[in-house]
Amino acid sequence: MMSGVPAPIRILGLAGLIPFAGLAVLAIAGDDPIRQAALRAQIGYGAVVVSFLGAIHWGIAVQTPVLAGWPRMSWGVTPSLLGWVALLLPPLPALVLLTVALLTAQVSDEYSFGGDHPRAWFLKLRRLLSIGAILSLLATLIGIVVEGAP
Repeated sequence: MMSGVPAPIRILGLAGLIPFAGLAVLAIAGDDPIRQAALRAQIGYGAVVVSFLGAIHWGIAVQTPVLAGWPRMSWGVTPSLLGWVALLLPPLPALVLLTVALLTAQVSDEYSFGGDHPRAWFLKLRRLLSIGAILSLLATLIGIVVEGAP
């Protein structure tokens, strides 16, 4: 399933799911002060990861300037702005925004790296990482709605 994905990218990418999953568990099952801290930490981590996904497009354009068109560069800054807005919102809308941003970034990357693109291997990992991150955010969202928390 991960054939063609360089080992450092695969290992570090998968390790990046640990905070998403761990913070989801703490936000759902911890006592109140831990839940609140885990919730804010998960939103912060999600915002950072979403920003990273936009930066990928800038990195590609730096390597290949002909790809530095307005659509790619505009999309490249959008996830950072969405992540920043999520940091300013209450937890429920922040989690929804981050989930939608991750999903939108995945769709954008499917378009950018799909088919016979030389970086198509990237999608193999991105799909897995997006699913893990989105499921963690949704678990937290459901958990706090059920608990009646913020």
